[in-house]
Amino acid sequence: MTGPPAPYPAAPEVHEQRRKRSRTLDAVIEIVTTVGLAVVLYLVITTFVVQTFRVEQQSMLDTLQPQQHLLIDKLTPRVDSYSRGDIIVFHPNGDRARTPFIKRVIGLGGEHVEVRGGAVWIDGVRLDEDEYTFRDPDTGVNEATESFRRTEWDVPEGQLFVLGDHREESTDSRSEGVGFVDVDDVVGRAWLRFFPLDTLGILQTPDYPELDAAASAG
Repeated sequence: MTGPPAPYPAAPEVHEQRRKRSRTLDAVIEIVTTVGLAVVLYLVITTFVVQTFRVEQQSMLDTLQPQQHLLIDKLTPRVDSYSRGDIIVFHPNGDRARTPFIKRVIGLGGEHVEVRGGAVWIDGVRLDEDEYTFRDPDTGVNEATESFRRTEWDVPEGQLFVLGDHREESTDSRSEGVGFVDVDDVVGRAWLRFFPLDTLGILQTPDYPELDAAASAG
């Protein structure tokens, strides 16, 4: 008694269809994996390394213009504290639902800040801020710093006193609505202006030789 007939070999067309399906599946898996890794890498970079920020207000004129785009360094502040003159992006009052602010660090934890005579004083030393504060386009004179309510502050440790470069158009640490900025509420340090392309450049932190001289004399 003979057994059932042997199955006919699959036609070449069937083998080709199976190969095509296999190649298609491999391509889909590769695309999904690549996209997934790109998303993870993007989240890691924007969370821990760097992110972009668009300037929307006039409080940092003339240093920064509205609609300029910046790169915010989030990595180095984790190992190096913020310095006077740094431009930082932060969540005002720790409110992460609000649009972050961008200002310049003026006072550090443990310092006494005073506004008088149109200038900022740190521990009794007048700051020279002519390098970056807003200048009147007609006269070329730097804008004075005024504070119409409170004029003196003692900055707590772990917090920062910040001001906008365009002092008359800035809501900053002089205002009770902003006050001191907790270091934990800082997103990062603005370090590169990259758009528009004709404004491309690194944002340098200014020096304050008058404070160094006072420290040496003291």
